[in-house]
Parts: sequence; C-alpha cells; structure tokens
Amino acid sequence: MEVLASRYEAFLFDLDGVVYRGPAAVPGAPEAIRRLREMGKRIAFVTNNSARTPEAVAEVLTKVGVPADPAEVETSALATASLLASRGVREVFVVGEEGIRRALLDEGIAITGADATATDAVVVGWDRGVDYAKLRTASVLVERGAALVATNADASFPAADGDWPGAGALLAAIETTTGVRAEVVGKPNAPVLLAAWERVARGHPLLIGDRLDTDIAGASGVGWDSLLVLTGIAKREEIELASVTPTYVGDDLSVLFRPAPD
Repeated sequence: MEVLASRYEAFLFDLDGVVYRGPAAVPGAPEAIRRLREMGKRIAFVTNNSARTPEAVAEVLTKVGVPADPAEVETSALATASLLASRGVREVFVVGEEGIRRALLDEGIAITGADATATDAVVVGWDRGVDYAKLRTASVLVERGAALVATNADASFPAADGDWPGAGALLAAIETTTGVRAEVVGKPNAPVLLAAWERVARGHPLLIGDRLDTDIAGASGVGWDSLLVLTGIAKREEIELASVTPTYVGDDLSVLFRPAPD
C-alpha cells in the first residue's frame, strides 16, 4: 500500500500552526516528522516568522520533541537579509525582533536607531515589542524616501491562546500612513521557498502549511504540490472559497501515512 509520504523525497514544513503552536507541539507532529526521517525523507522547516534565529527555531523544535539542526531552518528573515544585501543596501531601520536583526547584521547591513533622519530601507517583521514611536519613525523614514520591505505579510500569528496580530498587521499601519506598498519577501513569494528547497538538495517537494494565502498559494506559485493541515489558521469551509487550493487536505499530519489518493 502506497502512503502519501511515499510520493515525495522532500518535505518543507511551515512551523506555527503546523509543528507547534506557542510552547507546545501540535498533536501528532513530532511522531509524523520522526516517521518521515525513518523513511529517509529530507526535511526542512520554512517559516514566515522573522522573530527567531535558525538556532532559536531549532531549539524550540527540539524542546517540543522534533530534534532539528539550524541548517534545516529557513526563515523570512534570512531571505530578506540576503535579498537586501544582494542589492547593496547598507543601512536599515527595523521593526522586528532578534531573528531579522541578526540576519541583517550577519549580511553586513547596519541597523539605524530611532533618531535616524534617513536610511536606505525600512524593514518590517513580527515585533512583540512594537510601540507607537517605532511605527512613527518607520513611517517618517518611508515618507522621506526609504524603501519599504516586509519579511512577510501574515495578518495574524497562531499563538497558544488564540491569534495575535502578525507582521502584516504592523505593516498595515505603515502602509496606511504612507500610502506606500511594501515589497514582501516571505511566503507566498518565491525567495524563502526556494531557499528552503536548497536546504533539502532540491528533492521532489511537498510543502505543508496551515494557511491558504501564504503556504498553499506559495507552493502553487513555484509549481509544487501542497498539503493543508487544519491545525492552525485555515478552516475547511474556507477551501472552496480560495483562489488557490491545496493538492491535499488533512486534519493533521497523520494524513501523510494514509493511502495516497488516486
């Protein structure tokens, strides 16, 4: 009997709402990933969450029962910093946490303070410490000519106690204020997905996520199959209304080990 997982060489997992939610694993996720590793499948984790470094992500995964190496982790922060460095950006103002700040510094990009009067770009990610002053500074710098770049545009973040405002909610305040639309690097855009694919040596991939607008749309955009799991943001009734639909749908990751559909 062929199970769904047998059809693919590589599995690219979104994290929040798929592997863990807050400080706890999504039920069944550690066992599913362990079984895939035992089958010899290649695993990478790809997340729009720009707050954590790859090392921090790997530590969280390990704590929830999914042993992982930082080299298996691709984040929107890494993809954003790489893109800006390739364009010769030298200095930015950041709305974001350690993940995006570290990624930028590692690429040799300086981070300006709140007293900046001009900068090359304003970079917006998820920031649980954001305040009005930071949003004001970001808006003023964009109005003065700084490029506006977002690690991702997720409107919400699936926390253990409910959905929190995501990077997209913070970005909306700056876009509304300035009238400038940001360039978004994370899912559903290709850069972060292709970078994750490189981490699994370009094996035939299945992208697994909990969002129709980022995970599933992103997979469709690069021509990959996708699995939508209903353990995070998306609800089953939303699928028929979506402009892009997943290849497969499962209540959780156990669907990977059930008979493959015709």
